[in-house]
Amino acid sequence: MLEFVHMACPYCGEDFEAAVDPGNGDAEYIEDCPVCCRPIQMLLRFSDDGTVSALKASRGD
Repeated sequence: MLEFVHMACPYCGEDFEAAVDPGNGDAEYIEDCPVCCRPIQMLLRFSDDGTVSALKASRGD
């Protein structure tokens, strides 16, 4: 089941919603900003109950 998190792009500052899958556990991946298309490095951590406990979005360059 996907969960949606709100975040701001570290490049352009625009807010957007990203879909995350708690079933995959903690993850680190690259997702392009839907506004400016630049690569965002995502660091995602989940708590034991499957909710997002930490989300860090940083520039991928």
